[in-house]
Amino acid sequence: MATPEVFVIVGAGLAGAKAAQALREEGFTGRVVLLGDEAERPYERPPLSKGYLLGDQGRAETHVHDARWYEENEVDLRLGLRVTGLDRAARRVALADGGHVGYTKLLLATGSSPRRLPVPGDDLPGVHYLRRLDQADRLRAALTPGSRVVVAGAGWIGLEVAAAARQRDCAVTVVEPAATPLHAALGPEMGGFFAGLHRAHGVDFRFGNHVTAFGGDERLTGVALADGVVLPADAAVVGVGVRPNTGLAELAGLAVDDGVVVDAALRTSDPDVYAAGDVASGPSTRYGRRLRVEHWANALNGGQAAAKSMLGREVVHDDLPYFFSDQYDVGMEFAGWFSPGGYDRVVVRGDVGSRVFHSFWLTGDRVVAGMHVNSWDEGLGAVRELIGDGRPVDVDRLADTSVPLTALAAG
Repeated sequence: MATPEVFVIVGAGLAGAKAAQALREEGFTGRVVLLGDEAERPYERPPLSKGYLLGDQGRAETHVHDARWYEENEVDLRLGLRVTGLDRAARRVALADGGHVGYTKLLLATGSSPRRLPVPGDDLPGVHYLRRLDQADRLRAALTPGSRVVVAGAGWIGLEVAAAARQRDCAVTVVEPAATPLHAALGPEMGGFFAGLHRAHGVDFRFGNHVTAFGGDERLTGVALADGVVLPADAAVVGVGVRPNTGLAELAGLAVDDGVVVDAALRTSDPDVYAAGDVASGPSTRYGRRLRVEHWANALNGGQAAAKSMLGREVVHDDLPYFFSDQYDVGMEFAGWFSPGGYDRVVVRGDVGSRVFHSFWLTGDRVVAGMHVNSWDEGLGAVRELIGDGRPVDVDRLADTSVPLTALAAG
């Protein structure tokens, strides 16, 4: 009798859970082992800085599957167990408890971790990082009415936390070295829009500045800035980006370059080892370079694509990067990619002041990225087509709300 195949997934987040689901849906009958270092079963991370942080979503709503799903689908889910090594020659992973798990094929879905702010006092109680459910629990408990909250970093996490804190009647100051929020992600044009949105809700920005220390004896009481100001603080949140969790891959000798290097089928430099989600760096034919995408949609779709690839299906994972954000009464969706400052102009369609509009980032006369704010009727469908086609666009018609986006996408 042939030895049953064993597919091991390292990382029990969204990418790992969706990979396990896809394996079963695609008819895989071998063993599926899903290993996670958190005690919590797989959950989605966007609610941690949105609905869950606000208290609008319960814990159960964050989970990818209910507790019964893993048993019903014969997925061996092992939680609170860290993988410490990968022996590719022996085809097995080492566990922190001293055990080992052998594999036929392996998926690395190890995700990413928040970048630390290497300043004095960063380990004081009251200084928060937000990546895991238990961290969201602690932060939510800290966001009490009247609390003084300092946010280090005006990226997506920083702004979403700032919005949640203001909606919970906290006093919020955001400290950011760049000239606007989201400076690298959106550029100064749309970064300025989000600055205005938050100021209208009472957020105090300190641009061109950065945190030099967190102060306090037994817990946080103040945040020192480079300009010499010390901001009184009951809580501080650090949102200065993430790093891909490539340590396991590096120890195993896999190719790593700002993430685990994969091909279009999500195979690493070892044909029996795959990677998906935040940790994977894969080729983009659309942008002519490797991309590592840190957002929800990439974990959702990448995990499923990797599972199919592990089963020998023909897979080309080259999705257009996509993310969304909710802040106050503003909902936005973004598709596409550009390097920081890597565009020629921004074209706005609609009225920014009304908070219902589209914006497009162009290189030459081609759209490389697009965003809508509260423009749900037109949304992103035609925007994706404009980016995907790579055809030149008429800028005047692009900005003209009387011309349907679908007409532009159709040529």
